[in-house]
Amino acid sequence: MTPPVSTPRPDKRRALLDGALAVFARDGYTRASIDTIAQEAGVSTRTIYNHFGDKATLFRAVIVDSAERTAERQIGAARWLLGKITDLEKDLIGFGMAWATPDAESAQHFALVRQIAADAGHLPAEAIDAWQQAGPLRVQTEIAAHLRSIANAGLLIIDDEMLAANQLVQLTAGSVHPLPVQTDITVKDVELIVHSGVRVFLAAYQRQRPLGDPPT
Repeated sequence: MTPPVSTPRPDKRRALLDGALAVFARDGYTRASIDTIAQEAGVSTRTIYNHFGDKATLFRAVIVDSAERTAERQIGAARWLLGKITDLEKDLIGFGMAWATPDAESAQHFALVRQIAADAGHLPAEAIDAWQQAGPLRVQTEIAAHLRSIANAGLLIIDDEMLAANQLVQLTAGSVHPLPVQTDITVKDVELIVHSGVRVFLAAYQRQRPLGDPPT
């Protein structure tokens, strides 16, 4: 019979999740060990097993927690940068730059995302679905709502705002975040990627396109 899993105190849970995030982001799911995570978090392996049961359950808790915290910051940024458009191209570039140059905490999350992509075939499917629901889909839905508002204001022509939101992110930050941490990429490189991505996005969706023409 599986022993019951206890609920850790908030401060201990935070230490466990932060320690596990650091290890999973650095080593990936398959290479990360409970011993290494315990050492990083400053707890015993017994404490981890008591609170989470096994590595798969811990991993799910980590990616959902990290995704939720990153999503909150990204949603706030989207509301700030896309909530009131004054210069469409300039504002989209500002959004893309903010997305492509995350803070230290978000950078660790995206290191974890790169590990998820590398370990995709070995990860629990339920954990991946929970991560998508907690982070990427929430953020995409928020961006899509802003793009729909911009389209309603007559600045864009969008038939599928969820698709457009995904394309905007992939053309800007999505071209930067998958790069390995060791990649020697400069701020100027990021600016070039974002400016180019926004131009491609506007070429497909900007209002200047004749009303009868589909997006290209």
